[in-house]
Amino acid sequence: MRASDRVRLGRTDVTVTRLGLGTAGLAGLFRPVTRADAAATFEAAWNHGVRFFDTAPVYGYSLGEIRTGAALGAKPRADYTLATKVGRLLRRDAPPERGGVFFGTPPLNPVFDFSYDGVMRSVEESRKRLGIERIDILHIHDPDDHFDEALSGAYRALDELRRRGDIKAVGAGMNQAEMLAEFARRGEFDCFLLAGRYTLLDQVGLKELLPLCEERGIAIIAGGVFNSGILADPKPGATYNYRDAPEALIERARRISAVCERHGVPLRAAALQFPLAHPAVHSVLVGCRSAAQVEDTVRMFETEIPRELWADLKRERLIADEAPTP
Repeated sequence: MRASDRVRLGRTDVTVTRLGLGTAGLAGLFRPVTRADAAATFEAAWNHGVRFFDTAPVYGYSLGEIRTGAALGAKPRADYTLATKVGRLLRRDAPPERGGVFFGTPPLNPVFDFSYDGVMRSVEESRKRLGIERIDILHIHDPDDHFDEALSGAYRALDELRRRGDIKAVGAGMNQAEMLAEFARRGEFDCFLLAGRYTLLDQVGLKELLPLCEERGIAIIAGGVFNSGILADPKPGATYNYRDAPEALIERARRISAVCERHGVPLRAAALQFPLAHPAVHSVLVGCRSAAQVEDTVRMFETEIPRELWADLKRERLIADEAPTP
């Protein structure tokens, strides 16, 4: 499989490349990224055939969308697929977000708003920041504490935009699988961005969400495949779920890494390729911060992995027996 391979997203006529570029890192997640480095990262991804780009208003408190629009504005619109999100409006007079993780950002702060009117405002504001009129995929973003409003307000707005032909796909993006499964049962969703819950280290999505999505034709976009860094480099101080990883998880990641080493395969390659073996997973989304990281990611994505590696991981009970493998 190549990073540039395209697949249809669920039941829609949207196509995505098997590897997509996420933009949280390019918008200053954990540390600032210069505008020049961000532009070079987008260009490197484009040169490798990546044509699926994911952003959000909250990424860098507008920086993610601004930089995505600047990078894609001169590209042929029919050549790429663009996703952004709803659920937070950006306002100058809003109080700062607690535990903010974005750096080098404009003087804006996010306000949760999953109402119908708030979502419609969010979409128009996203279009202005992007400088791109057509958005292909809109996700309801992290509605963990707002399920009812997300379903009655945000979903209703996105469904209307889809019926009008303004967008092509309705989704939701979360770091949990359980609420996404409930969305799948309650609405007509086209795709879900599942972050960190179907990886080499965490296969909770396999229990309910992925079988449900496979049955209903809902495409899964797998994000967070390195689980915030621990599956890129499982050493003391590694992060999992945006926090310091517990020692038990670091040890488990090291055992997975040891199996990979026996087969001469980098852990990053196995982490990138594992999710796509499940038929519900259509694309893997990775956040790169530099052109060099794009080069490395594409190389890892296209690295040959022997079947024996996956068999050994199951034999040592490091991945679920029922998990499909490449």
